Amino acid sequence: MSTDTLPHPEKSPERPGGELIRLEGVTKRFGDNTVLDHLDFSVAAGKHVTLIGPSGSGKTTILRLLMTLIKPDEGTIVVDGQHLFPASEKQCREVRKRIGMVFQQFNLFPNMTVLRNITEAPVTVLGLTRDEAVERARELLDLVGLADKCDAHPAQLSGGQQQRVAIARALAMRPKVLLLDEVTSALDPELVAGVLDLLRDIARSTDITMLCVTHEMNFARDISDKVLMFDSGRVIEAGAPEKIFSEPEHDRTREFLSAVL
Repeated sequence: MSTDTLPHPEKSPERPGGELIRLEGVTKRFGDNTVLDHLDFSVAAGKHVTLIGPSGSGKTTILRLLMTLIKPDEGTIVVDGQHLFPASEKQCREVRKRIGMVFQQFNLFPNMTVLRNITEAPVTVLGLTRDEAVERARELLDLVGLADKCDAHPAQLSGGQQQRVAIARALAMRPKVLLLDEVTSALDPELVAGVLDLLRDIARSTDITMLCVTHEMNFARDISDKVLMFDSGRVIEAGAPEKIFSEPEHDRTREFLSAVL
């Protein structure tokens, strides 16, 4: 599968340390439950960072904050040199345009064709002409191996095909940051490998910054520049994948990996 047609995002302006994402002192509570506890971490431009850890440790909450689906109770979030929180609604919308997300459950519009699912946001949010959006969508459908499914509706596709459409839809916005939230968890086991192989190709052939939540540890090892181990809303260990998976220092990391590997 060729990735030559993948629209590459524009290079980000240089930031101190090359950071594209920074969270400082971020706390998020749901009632009495503190899901993120004064969290600090950053992601450098063009890097692939994977968040691992037990369910409920705060990983997906980070992605939801970056998508502005929820707001932090405390702290600041900066993306591409611009505040996402605190910020005005207008600035949030502008920063949000630089972020794409692939969800667990696909979230395709069932009443729209595959082509319309991919072209709708570039036209309405980015202001592309319909012809420009269609051209980009067809390139991306070719990339994800679904060039013949333009006129199909989501219900006519397998779960793996729907997730490929969701990936194409996220890439159609030419994001600088791609968020991946357990993108294979809703797939039948025989469909997982194809979707992960597609994401590996994207990771290796583009400069898109990726922040990934996954329980697929081999995938995390393959694509990551850095792995963060979460527990109780905090990063308890961080490092290169070979270090985290082969020589973890924290007892909780060793315990978690022994359960999932």
